[in-house]
Amino acid sequence: MRREDWTLLTAGLLVVLAAILLIALEPRLPTVDSPSEATAVPTQLLSDPFLQYPTPGAVRVVWFTEFEGQDHQVKWGSPAQQPSASLPNQAAATTTQLPRTREDAQSRLDHPNFADLKQTVPRPIWRHEALVTGLPPGQRVPYQVTSTAADGTTAASRVFTLTGAPIAGQPLKVLLTSDHQNMPMVAANLQKVEETLGQVDAVFFAGDLVNIPDRASEWFDDSRGCGFFPCLQGNTRYGLERNGRTVNYRGGEIIQHAPLFPILGNHEVMGRFAATTPLKDQFGNPVPRPVAVGLYEANADLYNPSGDPALRRQWIINNSFNSDTYEALFSLPVTQVPNPDRPETTSRYYAITLGDIRLVSLYVTQIWRSYDLDAATRGRYQEREADLGTPQNWGHGQHIFEPIERGSLQYQWLEQELASEAFRQAKYKVVMMHHPPHTLGDNIVPPFTTPVPHYDRDGQGQLTAVRYQYPRAQDHIARDLVPLLEQAGVDLVFYGHSHLWNRFVSSRGTHYLETSNVGNSYGAFWKDAARPVPPETIAGSMVTYSPSDYAAQGDPNGLEPVVPTLAPLLDDSGQPLPYIASNDITAFSVFETETGTVSSYYFDTRRPESAVVKFDEFTLGK
Repeated sequence: MRREDWTLLTAGLLVVLAAILLIALEPRLPTVDSPSEATAVPTQLLSDPFLQYPTPGAVRVVWFTEFEGQDHQVKWGSPAQQPSASLPNQAAATTTQLPRTREDAQSRLDHPNFADLKQTVPRPIWRHEALVTGLPPGQRVPYQVTSTAADGTTAASRVFTLTGAPIAGQPLKVLLTSDHQNMPMVAANLQKVEETLGQVDAVFFAGDLVNIPDRASEWFDDSRGCGFFPCLQGNTRYGLERNGRTVNYRGGEIIQHAPLFPILGNHEVMGRFAATTPLKDQFGNPVPRPVAVGLYEANADLYNPSGDPALRRQWIINNSFNSDTYEALFSLPVTQVPNPDRPETTSRYYAITLGDIRLVSLYVTQIWRSYDLDAATRGRYQEREADLGTPQNWGHGQHIFEPIERGSLQYQWLEQELASEAFRQAKYKVVMMHHPPHTLGDNIVPPFTTPVPHYDRDGQGQLTAVRYQYPRAQDHIARDLVPLLEQAGVDLVFYGHSHLWNRFVSSRGTHYLETSNVGNSYGAFWKDAARPVPPETIAGSMVTYSPSDYAAQGDPNGLEPVVPTLAPLLDDSGQPLPYIASNDITAFSVFETETGTVSSYYFDTRRPESAVVKFDEFTLGK
C-alpha cells in the first residue's frame, strides 16, 4: 500500500472516532440471573448428554439446561449391564453459564421467555460436564445424567452408552459430516446414518455446525426442527416436503454414544460484538485483528486508561471477531501454541489419537462475503460505494481468521505435530479442516489468501472505489499447507464448505474428500457450469482481475475429480457425474478402520421409501 493510502485510511479512521466509540464502548453482555418464577422454564434437560474428548479409560459427558440448578450428576454402570439396572458409579458435573448465547427477532423458537422479540437479548443457558473414569478398554457401559433444580425437582436423561478412548487395533466406524447449518435435509441425512450404519464410534465434523453461532435456538430448539443437537441426537421432527408430500424425519441418535470432534468453520465465528444489534448483522461484521489493533492503539488511553492487558485483549476481540460460543460449547484437546511472546493454549486447532487414527484438526477458514459487484455490496471484491468515506464500515474483503501460511503459529504447530511420534506411528493419518484445498464447488474462489487492496481515484485524487484481489500464486492452502501435508504422508484430508460431495487423489496418494451435501447445495462447476468470478476489467477501474486467479470451472488447484466407484449419478446424457450437488439427494460418508475403507452413501428424499445407496468406496493407502 502506498504511503498516501495509509495516510488516507488513518485520517478516515480518526475522523469517525466518535462513531467507533459507540461500538467500542458498548457494554458487554449483562449478567442474567436465573429466570423468575413468573418466567421460569420447566425443569427439563435442554439437550440429551453427548460425549467429548475421550482419553484412556475416561470420557467427558456434557449436557445443557436453562436453569443453574444445585446438583448435576452422571451415573454409569459396567459392561453388559442391563440399561434398566441401577447404575452404581457417579460423578458430579462442573457447571458454567454460556457467555454469549442470545436470541433476537429472527430466532425460530416457541419459548414463553422469547416471544415477539424486537431486539437481541441474552438467553441464559448452563453447561454441565462430568468426567467418567475407570472404564474398561474397548467396552461400552450404560450411563445417565440427572439435573436437579433449585426447588428440588430432578430431570433425567434416558440411558445411553459410553466408552473411553479406543485402543490401537480396535475397529472403528467414524461418521464424516459437515455444514449442517440448520439446513432442510439434515434430519433426514442423520436418520439414514443411524439406520444404515448403526452405532458409530466417533463423529468428525468439518465445520459450519449452525448458521449464527450466538443464536442459542439454532443449537438447541429451533422450532422448524433443524436444531444442531436435536438432529444429532434423534430428538427432532423436521417436516421435509417433496413433490407435495411431507415426511417427518427425527435425525439420528448418534452423539449420545459417540464422541463429537468438531472444527471451526466460518459459521462458528461471530463478528464485532454489539449488545442489541441483530445477530445476523453481528455475524456478518468481522474485521481483521490488525484493524482492531490499529483502532485500539490509536486511542488506548481512552479505551483502557489503566493499561490492563486483559482489557486490551477483550477490546480487540469484541471489535474484530470471536468464536466464544463454539469454544464454550465443546471440550476438545488443548494445543500448546508455539508463541514465544505470549505463552498460550488453544483448542481451535488440535490433534488426538483414536485407535489407529491420528486426527489433526485445523482452523482454516475465512469470512464469506458476496461475489456481487453492484455499488451497494460490501463483498469479497469491493467495499460499498456508500462506505468509501467511512473506513470503520469496511469489510476488508474475504479476510482469513487464523493464519495457516508458512511461518504462522498454526503452521509451526502443525510442523511439530507432523514430526511427532504419535503422528508418524499412526496407521491412518487424517487431517480435517473447513476450507477446501480441492473442489468443484463455489467456495474455492477466490484463492485462500490475504486480500490485496487497491484504491481507485478520480482526477482530483478522490477515492472512487476500494477493490480486493486474491493472487492464486499466494494461496496459503495450495502453496504452503498442501505440500506440507503430502510430504508428511497424510492419508486423508477431509473438509466441507461448498455443500456437495466430491473427491480427489493427488499424485502422492493423498485422498481429498468433501462430503458436505447435507442441506442446501450451491452447485458444482464442472465442464459447462461456471462459477461467478469477477470480470477481467471493471468499467472506470484501474484494477484488472486476471482470469488465471479466478477459475470458473473445475478444481482451481489442478486435480481431476474422481468418479464414484460404485453407483455414480448420471447427467442428462447418461454420463457419470464426479459429484453430488443436489437439494433433493443427501450424502454421508463413513471411515471404517478395520478395512481402511471410506464409503459414501446417498439418499433421495424425493423417494422416501427408497433404499440408501452406497455409491463410492476407496481404501486409504491405495
